[in-house]
Amino acid sequence: MAAPLIQPTRHGLYCAAGDFHIDPWRPVPRALITHAHADHARPGSEAYWSLRDGLGLMRRRLGGRACLNTVDEGERLQFGPVSVSFHPAGHVLGSAQIRVEHEGAVWVASGDYKRDPDPTCAPFEPVACDTFITEATFALPVYRWPAVETVAADIHQWWHNNAASGRTTVLFSYALGKAQRLMAALPAPHPGPIYLHGAVAPLTQDYRDAGIELPPTHRVSEAPGDEDYGRALVIAPPSAAGSTWMRRFRQPALGFASGWMRIRGNRRRRGYDRGFVISDHVDWPGLLQTIEDTGAREILTTHGRADELVRYLGERGLNARPLATLYGDAGEDD
Repeated sequence: MAAPLIQPTRHGLYCAAGDFHIDPWRPVPRALITHAHADHARPGSEAYWSLRDGLGLMRRRLGGRACLNTVDEGERLQFGPVSVSFHPAGHVLGSAQIRVEHEGAVWVASGDYKRDPDPTCAPFEPVACDTFITEATFALPVYRWPAVETVAADIHQWWHNNAASGRTTVLFSYALGKAQRLMAALPAPHPGPIYLHGAVAPLTQDYRDAGIELPPTHRVSEAPGDEDYGRALVIAPPSAAGSTWMRRFRQPALGFASGWMRIRGNRRRRGYDRGFVISDHVDWPGLLQTIEDTGAREILTTHGRADELVRYLGERGLNARPLATLYGDAGEDD
């Protein structure tokens, strides 16, 4: 029996026929990267390949001295006898699914992906294949995302109410992808200015440099010490919650934007005033639709609810199994 075209090793997912790794978690000679989140793009490899749209983000993640090769969507590359191409994943700016073809067999490593509309990155493109490697971050029927426009309108109204009472609106979201998507989705006019935490601001500039239109923002670090944030929306990463950085805001209203907010108890346990359900990962209906769209005869699951998804697919007669990776749980961008 022939070895799988892609299989896990101690360095990450490896294609022996093409001698390259996909999203390796240790340094390797040749690394093909699906996107710039830290659990997928790690520094130290000799050479990298990624989608051109995410160049700025990849440079920031990997460092200016990294040997980074950028490719266009659908462009064919050859690694020995193996043909490779990158296709939009709809996750964040520059995110890709990686199609690998060898001796008539086609595999797709999807990385992280979503099917919902997002003006800050290219939309997901279903790619036909024989074997599909899919994330399973939110692979339970309870995870179904409301329309982004509805969530953005709810955030806008919450911000407006807070501003009317002079309370700073602090919205926690993941710094790469989620924060920029939220800014792009917020309806105008805004009740006040938008301020960004130092972890969010440079990544937002990378989006602007890539041609993504976003509303005007200010860095909190550049505001005067006596700044009144009473009408402001402040976007910060979850790590800022409870830190000394928060002391500059008087009686802030705290919200968290994440797919995990679909479970109501998560908001209460984490101490947020409001939870907004928005994720840069595929939800349950989108996950099942994607598996169907690929036409894959074999489905390999990673991250999150991988075992649960395997059981569900197996009960419906599909050939599915978990694929062990270093990051068995959900990543930083949920």
